Amino acid sequence: MAENEKYFAGLDIGGTTVKTVLVDEMGEVAGEMVEVRSQVKDGYKATFGQLESALDQLTSAIGVGRDAVRGIGMDVPAPSCDGVIWGLANLAEDWVGTNVRDELSERLGGTPIYMTNDGNAAALGEYSVRRKHIGGLLLIAPGTGLGGGLVLPGGRAYEGSNGLALEVGHISSPYREGDGELPQCSCGKYGCLEAWVSLVALRRRIGLELEKPENADHPLNDGSSLEEKAFRLRDFAQDGDELAIAIFRQQGQILGYGIADLVRVFDPGLVVLGGGLAESEGFRDDYLNWVKEGFEERAWPMYSHSPIDPEKITTRFEWARGGDSAAALGVAFSAREMFR
Repeated sequence: MAENEKYFAGLDIGGTTVKTVLVDEMGEVAGEMVEVRSQVKDGYKATFGQLESALDQLTSAIGVGRDAVRGIGMDVPAPSCDGVIWGLANLAEDWVGTNVRDELSERLGGTPIYMTNDGNAAALGEYSVRRKHIGGLLLIAPGTGLGGGLVLPGGRAYEGSNGLALEVGHISSPYREGDGELPQCSCGKYGCLEAWVSLVALRRRIGLELEKPENADHPLNDGSSLEEKAFRLRDFAQDGDELAIAIFRQQGQILGYGIADLVRVFDPGLVVLGGGLAESEGFRDDYLNWVKEGFEERAWPMYSHSPIDPEKITTRFEWARGGDSAAALGVAFSAREMFR
């Protein structure tokens, strides 16, 4: 390594694993991603030990010392502001109220650290793998919940004054259950978009549909848990099962309807869909079409095509392409921009 060569690390802290990457001054990935078991439930100091171990593995793999890392980007699975965790989420209690950014920086000898939440990090990652994209990017990621993030033109995440922006799963959705009631979200409120578009929402929808007399003989009425039924639902949809397709079509259309409101506010130009569906070849094309149907129902025509040049698409939709390392890459690239 040349004496002045610099590297920048991305640390993606999850509830199950911690994924870490290195990039060099040119923005090229150095070595392979290192993944270690997460110890967030054991407290932030235990996690710091895991982060140091990962950094040592990253640097030794390319033959440099840890002092070659001149800046770090880190994301956490919880709301935070200026390095301080604001909410428990899936973390141990000692994370809350702690400036983990500054504590880790001190532990690492003063290495500067940029910290954000996991939704922003994933959005930054999707931006970083699109080298030719210079506009904005809105990430929407259906998973257990519904996460997301917004990257502004130039590559900076919009986090809000308190780091609390882009809780996309908790915007209001006008859709109601068959009895006219708003569904309750996992956040405790009613009528959130996440209450319709998430793995948790799929479980509720399957339970309600299988209780109907017309679905009494459906193969999913086999005594398995709702969690298992939800896990198998995509396979049923891919095989052409009408009930499974109807459930996913409803979810996709409701998601598109919600995205239309977000696009009306932010006009990002590019909407990237992430989460597990991004990895389902074939079926995801149908799902994206349902999302676009909901989007076009709600959005003004100008948010689809320019009224001046009808051939110009004003809002493009793409699937995520960053893979498992997207969030780690996103914060690594941010650290490179801030600290090089």
